[in-house]
Amino acid sequence: MTQVVLGANEGIDSALRRFKRQVSKDGILADVKKNRHFETPLEKRKRKAIAARRKRRMG
Repeated sequence: MTQVVLGANEGIDSALRRFKRQVSKDGILADVKKNRHFETPLEKRKRKAIAARRKRRMG
């Protein structure tokens, strides 16, 4: 569970910014998007193969 504690003189905007940064760093939204619909084993293999190719090409 991601939590952000407000500082003494901290505004809600900066706390929200910190929260969004922490959520994106933890990969929570990416995980939600990934699990949004069922992925067949074939689709999973294809996605992993494409990721491996991309990783190999980038170095």
